[in-house]
Order: sequence, then structure tokens, then C-alpha cells
Amino acid sequence: MVRTSKKKKPVSITVSLVEDIDDIREGLADLINGYDEFRCIGSHRTGAEALREIPREKPDVVLMDINLPDLSGIECVRRLKAEYPDLQIMMLTMYEDSEQVFQALAAGASGYLVKRTPPGQLIEALREVHQGGSPMSMQIARMVVDSFHHMGPARDETANLTPREEEILSHLAKGLRYKEIADTLFISVETVRSHLRRIYEKLHVRSRTEAVVKYLRK
Repeated sequence: MVRTSKKKKPVSITVSLVEDIDDIREGLADLINGYDEFRCIGSHRTGAEALREIPREKPDVVLMDINLPDLSGIECVRRLKAEYPDLQIMMLTMYEDSEQVFQALAAGASGYLVKRTPPGQLIEALREVHQGGSPMSMQIARMVVDSFHHMGPARDETANLTPREEEILSHLAKGLRYKEIADTLFISVETVRSHLRRIYEKLHVRSRTEAVVKYLRK
């Protein structure tokens, strides 16, 4: 089922949903369509439907549940990313255990939020993932961070970072979102993104998660 807004809006970010609970799926579609810069162009109950329809819809971002009635959302992510590696997919699920988180990230998910995430933070996360970030709920980010503390050191590619870039990366490692980092450092969100682009280039990474991993293993 595809939900469209009743009036025309300037659209820059299109979203497809994969969620088997009707009330949640419809609520998410209404939330997304309530913002001028977003439009929900696909709403799917099963992984099979998503695999069939999302390539036709060509959304900017996919919001994916894990527990689907046919195949898991993680497997759905894996299959979509194999065919469309540039597709941005963010998990939105009730699961917070480390196995589910790391399986989703390994499959190619760009971000991971829990369903109790406040609506405003969810919309900000959609913006972030569309801009190349890897948004995570704070508790999920903390889990990712903690999992790397016991690893041995990797080649230090952080040596070329400026003090400001190191500062921003340290806040990322704590699970802070872009706006929280900007507020903490008294800079704009766009300045944070500009620093992150340079950090990604210097560390030879493409996501927040990869950057944090290299930072923690220096």
C-alpha cells in the first residue's frame, strides 16, 4: 500500500517503509508525510513485497523493521544492498541486543534506531542517513563502542586529524547526534558535517560507525 499526502509539497527526501504492524506502518507514513521535505512513497508489510517494490520505487531512504512475517529485515537489507549498494537503509526495531545490531550493520544498514525513538529524533535521523551519516539510538551507539574496547590496536589513521576533528569524533563515539555535537561545541550543524566529511576522507571510511571503530582502536 502506498500512502501519499493530500497536497503537493516540495520534496527532497523520499522514504519507503518496511513494517508488518499496520498501525505502526501507517503512523510512520503519516509522520513522514507531515514534513515538507519528506514523502513516503512505499509502505510494505513483508520482506518479499519490499524486495519486489523498492527497486521500482527508488527511495532515498528505506526504514526497515527486523521482525517481518516472511524473511527477516536483516536478510532483506542484505539482499537489497547486494543489488543496490548505494541504497541507504535504517533499521527501526524493538531489538536492542548486540547480535541483532551487528548483524544488521554487517548486512549493510546505515543506522539503527529503536521504536521508542521520539518522532523528532526519527525525522532528524532520516535527514542524517540521507546525508551519509549513520544515526543510532544512544544506547545502541554505546553498545557498538563498548564492543571494540577489547580489540587490539589498529593502524593509527587518526594521527592526521586536527584537535577539533578529534573532539568531534570523540563525541560521535559517545553516541551524540549531529545537533547535540553542534550545541556542545557552539558551532552549526553544517560545520559539524563539514568536519565529518574531512574526517571520513582522512580515515578512509564512509560511515559514522567505521569512523568510531578506527577512533577507538587507535
